[in-house]
Amino acid sequence: QGSTQVTEATNVRILDQRTPEERGRPFLPGMGRTWLLPLYDIFTRLVGVRALHERAVELTGIVPGQTVVDVGCGTGNLSFAVLAAHPDARVTGLDPDQDALRRAARKALRRGVSLTLVQGYADRIPAEDASLDHVISSLALHHLDDDGRVAFAHDALRALRPGGKVTIVDF
Repeated sequence: QGSTQVTEATNVRILDQRTPEERGRPFLPGMGRTWLLPLYDIFTRLVGVRALHERAVELTGIVPGQTVVDVGCGTGNLSFAVLAAHPDARVTGLDPDQDALRRAARKALRRGVSLTLVQGYADRIPAEDASLDHVISSLALHHLDDDGRVAFAHDALRALRPGGKVTIVDF
């Protein structure tokens, strides 16, 4: 099940947690079309999404050393906002889009931050039961249907420690 790709000699890595049955599982990429991915960061910068991410991080209540999973991380912008505010947080980004994860890995390398990226789905958060302090998501869950959002909620509750927190910014 899955493979591991380590990017250079840093703490940036991409893991594939998909099962063989999930390899063809459809997903809606950021901006709705795969070919628009190169424009994603430009678009989000122009519309001011960074301020939204920074405010979301303020609301999370993350403290140093806590574990965070960013569901639907895309190119990593919310994960980077967490790491900018809390460099000691242990952050994992989760997204089904391998190309977006590669972009996130390159950005993490440029920033010199540690980041684990996992190719997978919102209904299978990469964490043991009761092991996470925070599950966060920004502008991703609207890509899921109602059943997908319910499955995400169930898995987030499974993965969170007692007193853990879910913070979602979305439409």
